[in-house]
Amino acid sequence: MKLEDLVAQFARNVVAQNQAIFRGDAKTGNKHARKYGAAVDKLLAHGNVGRDALAVLLKHERMDVRVMAAAHLLRYRTAEAKAVLEEAAKGQGLVPFGVPFGAQQALKRREAGTWALDPG
Repeated sequence: MKLEDLVAQFARNVVAQNQAIFRGDAKTGNKHARKYGAAVDKLLAHGNVGRDALAVLLKHERMDVRVMAAAHLLRYRTAEAKAVLEEAAKGQGLVPFGVPFGAQQALKRREAGTWALDPG
């Protein structure tokens, strides 16, 4: 599978998970979480090339996608990812449910030294 396809799969399933959660459908949300998790695992298996491919999502039109990509890129693209998370943590504008909290938690865990979505 091409890296671009994995990036698209990641973004598509982040959106689908959040839509399912908003509807109260945790089972479907978890299915989509597994799918974007598999996509990011395959991207990260490509090393920095995969991380660079994922980094295009730091500028995605949807904040939930930007935040999830940023959470996985904190070690590799620290300044860019942190900026995305700090913006989302403010919770201003049209922000999908739960996104500010998720961003706050990623930042908090990074500062506490317990963040490990991409240990390198």
